[in-house]
Amino acid sequence: MFIISKRLLIGLMIFLTLLSLITITWSQEQTTLDSSSIVLVKPFSNTVANMSGDLQYQKVDTELDQPLNVQVVQKGNQPVAGWPVEFSLISTPSKAKGAIIAQEIVLTDESGFAKTAMTLGSKPGLYEISARIANGQNNHDIQYFQVHARKSKWVFFLVIGLVGGLGIFLLGMEMMSEGMKKTAGSRLRSILSTLTNNRFMAVGVGTFVTMIIQSSSATTVMLVSFVQAQLMTFAQSLGIILGADIGTTITAQLIAFKLTDYALLLVGLGFGMTFLSKSTQNKNIGETILGFGLLFFGMKIMSEAMHPLRTYGPFLSLLLKLENPLFGILIGTIFTALIQSSSAFTGIIIILASQGLLTLGAGIPLLLGANLGTCITAGLASINATREAKRVALAHTLFKVFGILLFFWWIPFFADIVRWISPKGSEELSGMAQLANIVPRQIANAHTVFNVAITIIVLPFTTQAANWILRIFPDKIEEEEEGLYKTKYLDENLITTPDLALSLAKVEVLRVGEKVKKMVTKIIDPFFSEKEKTFDEVQILDDEIDFLEVKIKNYLTKISQQSVPEERIDEAYQMMHTITELEQISDIVSKNVTALAKKRIATNSHFSEEGKKEIHDYFTRTLKQISRALEVFKEVNLEKAQRMERKYKKYRLMEMSLRRTHFERLRKDIPATMVTSEIHVALMDLLKRVSSHATNIARIILESADEKTTKRLQSSKNIED
Repeated sequence: MFIISKRLLIGLMIFLTLLSLITITWSQEQTTLDSSSIVLVKPFSNTVANMSGDLQYQKVDTELDQPLNVQVVQKGNQPVAGWPVEFSLISTPSKAKGAIIAQEIVLTDESGFAKTAMTLGSKPGLYEISARIANGQNNHDIQYFQVHARKSKWVFFLVIGLVGGLGIFLLGMEMMSEGMKKTAGSRLRSILSTLTNNRFMAVGVGTFVTMIIQSSSATTVMLVSFVQAQLMTFAQSLGIILGADIGTTITAQLIAFKLTDYALLLVGLGFGMTFLSKSTQNKNIGETILGFGLLFFGMKIMSEAMHPLRTYGPFLSLLLKLENPLFGILIGTIFTALIQSSSAFTGIIIILASQGLLTLGAGIPLLLGANLGTCITAGLASINATREAKRVALAHTLFKVFGILLFFWWIPFFADIVRWISPKGSEELSGMAQLANIVPRQIANAHTVFNVAITIIVLPFTTQAANWILRIFPDKIEEEEEGLYKTKYLDENLITTPDLALSLAKVEVLRVGEKVKKMVTKIIDPFFSEKEKTFDEVQILDDEIDFLEVKIKNYLTKISQQSVPEERIDEAYQMMHTITELEQISDIVSKNVTALAKKRIATNSHFSEEGKKEIHDYFTRTLKQISRALEVFKEVNLEKAQRMERKYKKYRLMEMSLRRTHFERLRKDIPATMVTSEIHVALMDLLKRVSSHATNIARIILESADEKTTKRLQSSKNIED
């Protein structure tokens, strides 16, 4: 056994010696290679993303998704196999622990590749690694890798950054809108209330108003009120709708200016003007600037929160799918409908583009979806609304759908047009940096071009479009459900914009006036027939008028509590006075006149032919006086108000003359006159009171005009003195 073992040991020693000689010979052959011709490179592939493993992002204390990979090649890119490569960790974030390179020395394989895995340390930040070979050429023997460690809860911080940034963005937009509405409120009302058949003027009005209030939906809501109040026709409103769509693009243009670095400066300036200035106008301007600053500050927060998405594979894959127009339109529609603001979603698109995450080809379908999404919001809001609201919402939707169908088929060519009209950017940039530099402005321009193009194409056919929509939703009398009273035009959201809110209150007061006319018209029947059901109808109208009076007065009170000019306070007071007079007419009809009609039916008494004629005539004149009062209130027409005053004096004298005529019939002992005398005289007196209350509506306007004239004269006198 011993002898055999000794022989084996001797044989093993001989084998090892031969193996050493072979290894030395092989090494000598390797070293005979010209080391200066060997180069260490990072491999590149058109099919494998980030083949070298450089510039990866991963959570702390986690192994990298891809290994670090280098290649050793000779001249002519011939791979060198079996060459040792040394990987070293050269820098880590402060106090980071646990960063490990799995294999520090790796021999290249047959293709010249050397790979090693790595686990990141405990701290987020930049980790730098070197890969090195010994070839005597410092510029060819080393390659560097940079990998980034994210916080373990980076997704959570991304979400709260997006949500919080979006909240500040929307708050800023709201503040900017409120400030601009307060600054230009009186002009807004005069512009919107002006009837014009000029389509181009209507587009300009819609653009200007929407630019101020930052919401095409809000503009369409106001249009509904003006159309229902017959301040403009539905056909005229279509031009304003088209202009409103252009107005929404102004926000996108402002966002694309990239003023995020100056956001806090604007916030500070706006805050100072809002809270330190004594002038109301300066406060409003300050609120606008403050909102503008918050808007861009919110963008900055969202932009920083989105930064990790630049290197997040699944998200980048999703963005590639947005190149599919159908998918992009669907995403844009859903998100816009969820946040109920096309301006806000357009801002998010521009933020993505500013990070280099979005191409113009992917951004255009998202924009088209945003335009459709804002129509869905308006459409849902009009489901239980009036037919006028449905028409406006339908027109808005049809215009957008037409535009999307028109542009859908040639998005690449449309993108080329937008690139041609947009700034080219710096030629020194490439990749994501180049996209971040040029795409935000391109997206804003695409948004504007889309809406301007729709306007140019559709504007000549607005009359035909209006007629077509009217055929879909024709006019019809909508019966109001008994006992379910509600205001039709008052909008609590516009109270902070007193000028516009007063317009809506005025329309609501006119609506009450029409109900009062309806009451007076109905109550005449029981005096000449046995229609007792009229009493219930009149009582329902009276209850509704009482309800509306309270709501309107509360609304006007809230408006007057805002910071408004004195002339707006006077206007609110005139409306309160008018609604009070109308309510008093309603009470006279529902209580006093109704009681007389019931008495006539109960006693089965009938007026003489002469008496019937007189009552009919005076009823008609009373109704005309109410109609005149509503015209004077609507138009604030001093000439008509003075004519009303003259008419009332004539009616008062006429009532006295009719009393004399009635007395003459009593002297003749006409039976019908004798039986109905008390009812006849009382009714004529009540009608005179109704006419007096109607005339009071004109009187308050005349008195207000006299006060203004007196103030102007007094002011002029003070200046002369």
